[in-house]
Amino acid sequence: MVDITAKKATLRTAVAEALVVLSDSKTVTAIEAGQVPKGDVFEMSRAAGLLGIKKTPDLLPDCHPLPIEGARITYQMEGLEIRIRVWVTTIYKTGVEVEAMHGASVVALNLYDMLKPLDKGIEIRNIRLVEKTGGKSDIRRS
Repeated sequence: MVDITAKKATLRTAVAEALVVLSDSKTVTAIEAGQVPKGDVFEMSRAAGLLGIKKTPDLLPDCHPLPIEGARITYQMEGLEIRIRVWVTTIYKTGVEVEAMHGASVVALNLYDMLKPLDKGIEIRNIRLVEKTGGKSDIRRS
């Protein structure tokens, strides 16, 4: 683990995204009609993603435990694609990029788990960092 003792706490943000691609338009209809047997896929996946963000240092040994000051998860459906966006904010000595990407991956996996009884061809694609601020360099990729 990198020693961050000498670093100063600053505002750090990160935005990550993942793409869930469905294979059947009937799955979209079931989501929109609230007829997925396992429940509300977006709210359950949001809760799973928040847990994923908070539990990142428990699963990835080089990640520092840090205070999560804010987190937000959104969904955008277009055709058979569900785009997940995860925002994470902290005021700390190290960034939250991995927490944001971990959150996006957990949301995607939970969507997969809840929808797999309806759709056997679901794919998870493009888990990536879209934006980062704070620390030595700021990046914006959106």
